[in-house]
Amino acid sequence: MSGLVDVVPVVMAGGSGTRLWPLSRAGYPKQFLVLSGNTSLFQQAAARLQGLAGDGMRLAAPLVVGNEEHRFLVLDQLRELGAEPQAVLLEPVGRNTAPALTLAALQAREGGADPVLVVTPADQTVTDDAAFTTAMRRAVCAAAGGAIVILGVQPDRPETGYGYIRSVEAQGTDDAMVEAFIEKPDAATAERYLADGRYTWNAGMFVLRASTWLGALERERPDIAAGCRAAWAARSVDARFVRPGKAEFAAVPAESVDYAVMEKCPGSATPICMVPLIAGWNDLGAWEAVWQVAPKDAAGNSAVGDALVRDSRNTLVHATSRLVSVVGLEDVIVVETADAVLVADRQKSQDVKKIVEQLGREQRGEQALHRKVHRPWGWYDSIDAGPRFQVKRIMVKPGASLSLQMHHHRAEHWIVVSGTAEVTNGEEKILLSENQSTYIPLGQTHRLANPGKVPLEIIEVQSGSYLGEDDIVRFDDTYGRG
Repeated sequence: MSGLVDVVPVVMAGGSGTRLWPLSRAGYPKQFLVLSGNTSLFQQAAARLQGLAGDGMRLAAPLVVGNEEHRFLVLDQLRELGAEPQAVLLEPVGRNTAPALTLAALQAREGGADPVLVVTPADQTVTDDAAFTTAMRRAVCAAAGGAIVILGVQPDRPETGYGYIRSVEAQGTDDAMVEAFIEKPDAATAERYLADGRYTWNAGMFVLRASTWLGALERERPDIAAGCRAAWAARSVDARFVRPGKAEFAAVPAESVDYAVMEKCPGSATPICMVPLIAGWNDLGAWEAVWQVAPKDAAGNSAVGDALVRDSRNTLVHATSRLVSVVGLEDVIVVETADAVLVADRQKSQDVKKIVEQLGREQRGEQALHRKVHRPWGWYDSIDAGPRFQVKRIMVKPGASLSLQMHHHRAEHWIVVSGTAEVTNGEEKILLSENQSTYIPLGQTHRLANPGKVPLEIIEVQSGSYLGEDDIVRFDDTYGRG
């Protein structure tokens, strides 16, 4: 490789992580959770890619493809790392990874550039960052010459939860041409793959030039390419947020990168090769995978939070809001949150998504939201509720404000716990400090803001005939919500 290669990290952060319920929910999915250490999976993914800078590679700020609902989570978590995205591409609806990658490629091609895209999901772990960087740099060098490169993880067990890549030659430390992509196998087939030597796990990480992806997509799925270009032409831009045309993007066929292009590349005009990744990789797709990577005691138990484990083996206990005690369990997952508890056979953890599907059919709020709900301005925690009343604890970030709004069916009392509140109550605007309170009558236009330098916390007591979150009429909103 001669000269500088322009590299754009692309973090795919649009998943919902249903198999890690109840910790992961649509409103706050697994990629934004801290499952180990003190950074989220999304932050770990973004930080790992920063290691590619140098050695002939000019690294740009990352592109993030994600959900409209999570746009401020993305910015907040990147800022905690001291990073700013090049752009956050907001999918109006989920259409799987092929359209998502196409949005990133179109953004990267703006102005005629053609960088190498290093594409990674936001929900994986790696224990050896140095080995990860070495493998990714090899992949960038191959992709700079026009190849599509996929990262293949050397299997250490007969895993049935991953897709596989079959290479022309047996595993080693050298790059290999890809012969075929294989769907998730049954246990017997996975055993055979492990013994064969030519099969690696498909890590879902791709390295390729933006033009290479767009060209391959045009050849293999011109319908997806045309639909994404139409949505891109109808895009709107708001600061770092790029929103494709909603109707146009909704019409794009939903397809994964693998199905749309990668599985068709072996033997075609588009070369595709596999770079081995031996870096302690794990795809945290289910609680079984979380147990696999978690620190354990001598009996194979992993305990997170306020948990007591006695006379148990190979069990994961994850407590978030109270003491959880287990006795005499084996191969069991126990996950506790403030409003839901999961108990599951470890080997059945993939089926947790069926619980989430049932919650959706029954229109249960536990499917999408935690009791503590994050918002662009801070968060609220619904700490108690009953007939005609609800109590919330609310935190507003310094300098942030809620929308100017009113409610048709409820009145509100606000009591300041800490910080300073600027309250708009009809025509009146007042400042409240600790232990002071105010009353917002039903139908009154109002706003809560934090003019201070420290977080504002209040207790809100709602009363009325209907207390749903959809009883909000917004007149003005800093965050562009209707």
